[in-house]
Amino acid sequence: MGEIKIRTIVHKDNEALGALIRSVLVEMGVPKVGTAYEDEALDQMYETYDQLRGAYYVVEEDRKIIGGGGVAPLEKGDLDICELQKMYFLPEARGRGLGLRMINICLDFAKGKGFSKCYLETMPYMKAARKLYQKLGFKDLDAPIGDTGHYSCQAWMIKDL
Repeated sequence: MGEIKIRTIVHKDNEALGALIRSVLVEMGVPKVGTAYEDEALDQMYETYDQLRGAYYVVEEDRKIIGGGGVAPLEKGDLDICELQKMYFLPEARGRGLGLRMINICLDFAKGKGFSKCYLETMPYMKAARKLYQKLGFKDLDAPIGDTGHYSCQAWMIKDL
């Protein structure tokens, strides 16, 4: 294992990151319709998060992107609610505490931008991810909020910041 670096996304990361996210979604059996898989943003991650109240971070090991995660205002939601978005890690990155580090970086950014709550959507069978979210204080919701377009995601959580 090499040196781990978590940094803000740059334009040259777009292609590698889009491929990484799609590969993880396929690996996890996530439907390709109604999920992040079909988001146009996957090919333009830098441009998507290059906005005033959003940020996306990549995890690098030996100059290879092995994961990423971001936060942005919740689409068609309250202005004080952000969404933890597109947090995915390659198999070699999992179980190393990188998810916890990434979430904390994203939540710190969100607090600094004045958000009071953080929302996320996931799949019910992504048990390891959901366990981590619960450990960090995310609570289950009975229905989605906002309008992310990810109608195939069937687990919704929120946390006070």
